[in-house]
Amino acid sequence: MSVISMKALLESGVHFGHRTHKWHPGMKPYIFTERNGIHIIDLQKTSKAIDQAYGVIRDKVAEGGVVLFVGTKRQAQETIQAEAIRCGMPYVTERWLGGMLTNWRTIRGRINELDRLERMRDSNNFGRLTKKEILVLNRKIERLEVLLGGVRTLTRLPDLLFVVDVSREATAIHEANLLNIPVVALVDTNCDPKNIDYIIPSNDDAIRAIKLLVSKIADAVIEGKALRKDEVIEAEAMAEQAISMAEEPELSDEDLLGEATLAKLSGQARSVIISDDVVIDFEEASDEEEVDVEEEDEDIEEDI
Repeated sequence: MSVISMKALLESGVHFGHRTHKWHPGMKPYIFTERNGIHIIDLQKTSKAIDQAYGVIRDKVAEGGVVLFVGTKRQAQETIQAEAIRCGMPYVTERWLGGMLTNWRTIRGRINELDRLERMRDSNNFGRLTKKEILVLNRKIERLEVLLGGVRTLTRLPDLLFVVDVSREATAIHEANLLNIPVVALVDTNCDPKNIDYIIPSNDDAIRAIKLLVSKIADAVIEGKALRKDEVIEAEAMAEQAISMAEEPELSDEDLLGEATLAKLSGQARSVIISDDVVIDFEEASDEEEVDVEEEDEDIEEDI
């Protein structure tokens, strides 16, 4: 069953492309027809692409991967931020800083600087500074928060990039291609799909279409995290079981064997070595028969 029904795609306007004179030839396989000078996207291919992207993101997150949501256009900013926060993934909604992936060490340094300034402000260490210096630092904090607030939790390079509007986020896609980071993107009829690993042909201008598709990507992330938790719980259960088996005390013969078996074992024959050439086997004497060990010793001495 498809992740998103065809009816939902139609109602959200996912099938509306750009005007025919603005189309990109690379999107020809994903165009169904033309109507009133506007290209209509083939929703069957869109549905299959969404299913594929959903599975890729779910499996990657289940393996511990991180998905970076990118959408700086006005129609996508609010949706990208809300859905990324809902699924607990980093996001970029204001402006893509050049080198955010290829020069990640510098970007991480600016994030650390933001954390340091906020700690100083919260601990009232600005008291020794003048009003102008405090104002400058507060403006710096605000600016860094706007640019880097969405990637503060990102401690390493992401494993996947999810992009809305390929043309606008060309720099982000180029950096991901340089670092061999797979890209999942909503691609409209006026965009070049050649640098996208997982193409979702769709309308990237309508707010309803963006909300529908981005929410499903966020659901894939949440499902992947749930699978990851199930694996952790199963591994912990197996570890606890192994520990309990290792700590289980060894049982003695009295615990394992019954009374009748123990009685038989206690009455078994025993061997006594008298010399190198003589071995005497005798059983425990019962109440009716008793063995005279001294007489047997005298007979043995006579034989020797």
